[in-house]
Amino acid sequence: MASVASTYARAFADVVLAAHLDANRAIGGLRHISALLAESTELRRVWENPAVPAEQKRKLLDAIVQREEIERHVRNLVAVLIDHRRIAFLDRIVQQLEKELDARLGLAEAFISSARELGDAEKRSLELRMEKLTGKKVRARFAIDASLLGGAVVRVGSTIYDGSVKGQLEKIKEAISS
Repeated sequence: MASVASTYARAFADVVLAAHLDANRAIGGLRHISALLAESTELRRVWENPAVPAEQKRKLLDAIVQREEIERHVRNLVAVLIDHRRIAFLDRIVQQLEKELDARLGLAEAFISSARELGDAEKRSLELRMEKLTGKKVRARFAIDASLLGGAVVRVGSTIYDGSVKGQLEKIKEAISS
């Protein structure tokens, strides 16, 4: 069902860009509704139940949107998903939407693992280096991996940049054994 998620994601990406919406805010709103849906079995039952009238489902959605101050475009997407019995795909749609918007806006996602917690200046420096290497604006996600011993490993798409002490030791080991 990846095609269902990608179809809705592409369509909503068109809306986000055509209406000049804040992409991060739109994705945040979708994530928030998705989290509410994951936390509440009752909400999920109501929205997925074909016996509950669509009008009641949308009234519940409107109450949530108003309380949480979620954008109208996000509300409309969720209403369409509810009406077409596709609300179960919301998580996958959000994931596809992030990828779609990243591709259209020239963004790359970098996963950076370091041996220790990095300071803000170090994080920004790594992001800037990755932007120069990829030629794209980089959104980085950071993690700590003590097994690296020192340095960092960066993954952007399928490309891995290994600047870790562990990686250097493995290269030395290979050189010595060959």
